[in-house]
Amino acid sequence: MMKRFFVSMAIGSSLTMSAIAQEQPEQRDFIDLSYNFQNGQQFELKQESRSETYTTVDDVTNRVTRDFNNTIAIEVTETSSGRAVLTLRYKELKFNFNTRNQNILVDANTPNDKEPFQAALKSILDHPFTVDLQATGFINKISGLDELLDKASATFTSLKKDEQEAYKKLMKDQFGTNAFRSWLEQVLVIYPARSIKTGMRWEENVPIRTGLVGSIDLYWNLQTWDAKTAKINGTGKINTNKVAPFTIEDGIEATAEINGDIMTNYLIDRTSGLPSIANQNTEMNGTYTYLANKAKRIKKDIKVPVKIVTNASYKIKRMK
Repeated sequence: MMKRFFVSMAIGSSLTMSAIAQEQPEQRDFIDLSYNFQNGQQFELKQESRSETYTTVDDVTNRVTRDFNNTIAIEVTETSSGRAVLTLRYKELKFNFNTRNQNILVDANTPNDKEPFQAALKSILDHPFTVDLQATGFINKISGLDELLDKASATFTSLKKDEQEAYKKLMKDQFGTNAFRSWLEQVLVIYPARSIKTGMRWEENVPIRTGLVGSIDLYWNLQTWDAKTAKINGTGKINTNKVAPFTIEDGIEATAEINGDIMTNYLIDRTSGLPSIANQNTEMNGTYTYLANKAKRIKKDIKVPVKIVTNASYKIKRMK
């Protein structure tokens, strides 16, 4: 009887070990990705991007370019279950805006008495604002940035009223809370709550938060991973609300019927969840409809073909 008991135990152990052996490889295929921080950690984010907008009116094509070269210091100042507060400070801020009747070339660290935008951007440097971030990458809120821009706008008081408004709009469009959140939502992967394995795809929808009115469908795919890193491919589909008005350069009111695609490659540091490197390309095509406006000498609505191309790269490294 005892012999039969031990034989039964051996067979049961064999079956159990076999079941574990079958489960383990499948379990090893899955990983959990999220943002993990500790108080006091410090990171540095470097952004380089160039955006070109082409519009064609009466067979004449106009190009507007925007170039950014920014460095942002990031410190983890609060952590709790499922979220963290990151305190950010611009350390370097270079901006080049060029259109047919205006050219603004600014390095916030280099004095330029002839360019009002330089003093405004310099006043932003080293001043903190915060990002409240969930562990999945969803942004709860951004605080303090618009207040910084309001103070920076005081540098425009010596300008004519229409010039003040133009500079304020340019600053808000490029550096305001909505603009900052919009690009941050595309720099940071929004992770799924569940475990994932190579080849799996997940998605999220976010609004276009500045300029154009519409939404972006974001998709991510886990390509490869190891103990320290993960490679993720991201794509996006941009669709605008064709009846919602917005304001473009020169104060012209318009609507937009535009579609676009975003392609991003991420190398993720699994320790923090932040991308060490992200390279992104965006192309949008469609039409603006300039709305009739006597003040702008637009007698009737005008259909204007438009193309917008943006290339950007981001690098984030741990400093402390």
